[in-house]
Amino acid sequence: MSIQRPYTHALNRLKEAGLRPTRQRLALARFLFDAGHRHVTAEQLHSEAMAQHVKVSLATVYNTLHQFTDAGLIREIIVDSGRSYFDTNVAPHYHFYCEDDGSLVDIPADAVHLARIPNMPRGTELSSVDLVFRLRRQQERHAAA
Repeated sequence: MSIQRPYTHALNRLKEAGLRPTRQRLALARFLFDAGHRHVTAEQLHSEAMAQHVKVSLATVYNTLHQFTDAGLIREIIVDSGRSYFDTNVAPHYHFYCEDDGSLVDIPADAVHLARIPNMPRGTELSSVDLVFRLRRQQERHAAA
């Protein structure tokens, strides 16, 4: 029986992606990958790191998240200008985004059926489809008396 160290999973993910496992990358990878699939902003991840006494700047968190994205470890989901989430689930799927509370919820790929994809410009090919359904809570309608 082999004993796994706390950083083993994160270390293996970084090595498989060809990223050097620095102390900060390892710590951030643990926060991202040890709790299963999740959506997180850079600010949320930075707050988690600070709460666990991991000294890392917000700029380093952003840089690391973009390195993880480039390496295929996570996906960036842009919900509007200036607001991105990073998704640890890199399998094909879509999202519901609740504008009221900023929550992001996965939609399985097979739950959405695209009837037709437009013709792409010559010399290009489809690499992925990002689909975000934007939701807001229904306003209660008061009947006029």
